[in-house]
Amino acid sequence: MATPPPPHGPHPYTQPPGQPQMGPYAPQQPTGPYAPQQPTGPYGQQQPTGPYAPQQPAAPYAQQPAGPYAPQQPAGPYAPQQPAGPYAPPGPPAPAPAQAPYGYPQQPHPHAQPGPVGCQFCGAQPAVQATVRGHQGILYVMRFLSRSGVFCRSCGLATYREMSAKTLWQGWWSPLSVVITPITLLVNLGPRSRFHALAAPVGGFRPSLDPGKPLLRRPETLLILIPLALLALALTVLFVIGLFADDSSSEPLTTGAGQGKAQTLAVGDCVRNDADWPDQDLRTVDCGSADAQYKVSRRLDSPEQHCAGGDYLAALEYSPDGATTSCLTPVR
Repeated sequence: MATPPPPHGPHPYTQPPGQPQMGPYAPQQPTGPYAPQQPTGPYGQQQPTGPYAPQQPAAPYAQQPAGPYAPQQPAGPYAPQQPAGPYAPPGPPAPAPAQAPYGYPQQPHPHAQPGPVGCQFCGAQPAVQATVRGHQGILYVMRFLSRSGVFCRSCGLATYREMSAKTLWQGWWSPLSVVITPITLLVNLGPRSRFHALAAPVGGFRPSLDPGKPLLRRPETLLILIPLALLALALTVLFVIGLFADDSSSEPLTTGAGQGKAQTLAVGDCVRNDADWPDQDLRTVDCGSADAQYKVSRRLDSPEQHCAGGDYLAALEYSPDGATTSCLTPVR
């Protein structure tokens, strides 16, 4: 008996419906830059990419509330650790510096103690703020010099001695500088005492200035003898002039016949005054001559006696004892 043929049905190598065809005779899909792009998305539309692509939320309700009611993250040893490294998410921004009310910058505390300041020349400590002054005078031109800053002991003494030494020989050559230079040297004694009170400098970034010789051992100090000598000479000249002027005014105003001693006047003598009253230069003359101006009328021997009205009083030098006053009566 013959076997009937199998019923018609799907080929044994036929792919199930809905599945892509496979095998050597399956249609090949084009590849390369000209291959058609497959649509993506739920509706087969290509989603835009690039900086203008819409950002999808990471998850529902991904945005966390901010402000005073935002949930606080747990802190302590059991707090979740944030990943570190180049791919770690950026942390919160650094807090801004504290500002005073209304936007004004915050001022330092008034009682805040500043740190120690080093010398401006060498950086050593201890150091002190001071100002050293100098002066120059040339005829009618004057210069007022000063050097201010923070000085250690060595740099301060070096600056003081240098400027004071220059002032000693440059500050005397104008009229007003004769007064200003001593004042400048006296003012510099204040910074000098402050420099001497400091300890030896330490911790500088370079060597300190060399103070050099003390001021009184420098050659410039000898130049101060010049103005002192001029001042002493001027005082001596003024004293001599005053002495001669006083002697000339206190000379006996009587020379008569050119004698150095005053003549003694007797009662009844006629005299002439060759000086202007109240100065007296009395000399005796003949009572009948035209030169006779006054006549010695009486001598006051006691304090109770007085000369007549209109009489003149002769100086005591004209009396015999040098202590009695004579009355001079005008003869015409």
